[in-house]
Amino acid sequence: MRTAYSVETVRAAERALMDRLPESTLMRRAAAGLAAVCTDVLRRRGRVYGARVVLLVGSGDNGGDALYAGALLARRGAGVRAVLTAPDRAHPGGLAALRAAGGRTAAGTDLWGGHLDLVVDGITGIGGRGGLRPEAAALVRELAATGAPLVAVDLPSGVEAGTGEVRGEAVRADVTVTFGTYKPGLLVDPAAERTGALHLVDIGLGPELPAVPELEALQYADVAALLPVPAAESDKYRRGVVGIVAGSARYPGAAVLAVSGALRGGAGAVRYVGPGADAVIARHPETLVHAGPPSRAGRVQAWVVGPGLGDGTDAEGAVRDVLAAEVPVLVDADGLRLLDTGAVRARTAPTVLTPHAGEAAALLGATRDEVEAGRLTAVRELAARYRATVLLKGSTTLVAAPDPDVPVRVNPTGTSWLATAGSGDVLSGLTGSLLAAGLDPRDAASTGAHLHGLAARHASDGGPVAAQDVADAIPAAWRDVRA
Repeated sequence: MRTAYSVETVRAAERALMDRLPESTLMRRAAAGLAAVCTDVLRRRGRVYGARVVLLVGSGDNGGDALYAGALLARRGAGVRAVLTAPDRAHPGGLAALRAAGGRTAAGTDLWGGHLDLVVDGITGIGGRGGLRPEAAALVRELAATGAPLVAVDLPSGVEAGTGEVRGEAVRADVTVTFGTYKPGLLVDPAAERTGALHLVDIGLGPELPAVPELEALQYADVAALLPVPAAESDKYRRGVVGIVAGSARYPGAAVLAVSGALRGGAGAVRYVGPGADAVIARHPETLVHAGPPSRAGRVQAWVVGPGLGDGTDAEGAVRDVLAAEVPVLVDADGLRLLDTGAVRARTAPTVLTPHAGEAAALLGATRDEVEAGRLTAVRELAARYRATVLLKGSTTLVAAPDPDVPVRVNPTGTSWLATAGSGDVLSGLTGSLLAAGLDPRDAASTGAHLHGLAARHASDGGPVAAQDVADAIPAAWRDVRA
């Protein structure tokens, strides 16, 4: 599992470790790891000896990391030039090490006629706020125009380490080398999409970090441990029966896709309630259908309500009926518009809300741009407001529990091809099946998002994908995780 910690936690851990180590030990450890990654990038481009490397060096410790790493590259025969954004505040030890190794400082970026092999971004660190300053932004633009790969030190300069927000111009890296632990901004968009390939360098910080992180990202082994695999004595009821209230005369396909996600996600049985029964049975004859209301459809271990439900009194009544059930409930799409906040907060059984950014904005009384710019803040606020587990869909899917002390989870799988009609309906059914199988809401939501992303990769194979294809690829995603 990847874990990320807040800026304040990282700084406290660094201080505790530095108190027991000789001066500059942590910086030299970080620089060694950074230099190793830079060396690998240069080798893939054909050479280290004679390579042309530019360091963008700020006034903080990130600048020192870059200077010490530059000294190591210079000792291997690379030509290294450091452009100092604050010459009177550059790290003195790092600057002396670079010069001793044969590196030099430069007044501008017009070096080697723009024929560069590597740019290292050490302008700002985890304390940076508000994007790059105009002078630094101009330097970054000039060097980006050369086409040389850019390696960011700890995180791309200009992004917010603690939230993933980007409030102004920021570096877009090909590779980011971070130290000690991940920071939330490296895993949460919009900052995460600027990191490129992400490398973690161990500098000995682990024992100083608290047991509970701020952010988690499940990996294959974590998801495999959560998957509900049937035992020899299992029957369809022990595997979990999920109820689906979805679809309408206008959107019958939503019912089919939600049921598909639930069946492919491992549900022992699916009870469908709604006007799309004919379409559902035509695609999935094993589905148990009922005219409604949901409370009379039969026993279920979890409900999914909302995809393609439309509006009107029937839809409103269905949402009320499902929320009154004493089993876990997932609310998506149209169901989110029909929610009563008090009814959700009053539930004793778990509730999972699965909005995209636009739906989250409506629930929060914010704009879509505000939600997309501050995804971590938005998902936490929604979870607290509704006392529910919230799965915020998007380029990085986030899952927050109602307890603010529980780490937010970020989904590392997926593809931009998932931005297609109906894919959210599939995710709802899939996550509902995991709820019915007995997973707690946070595990069900994060496992569902993980499998959904993997299924999309299988279905798209780098090209366009339809939602039904994603549903049909869920078993392949299961096999990937359990391999």
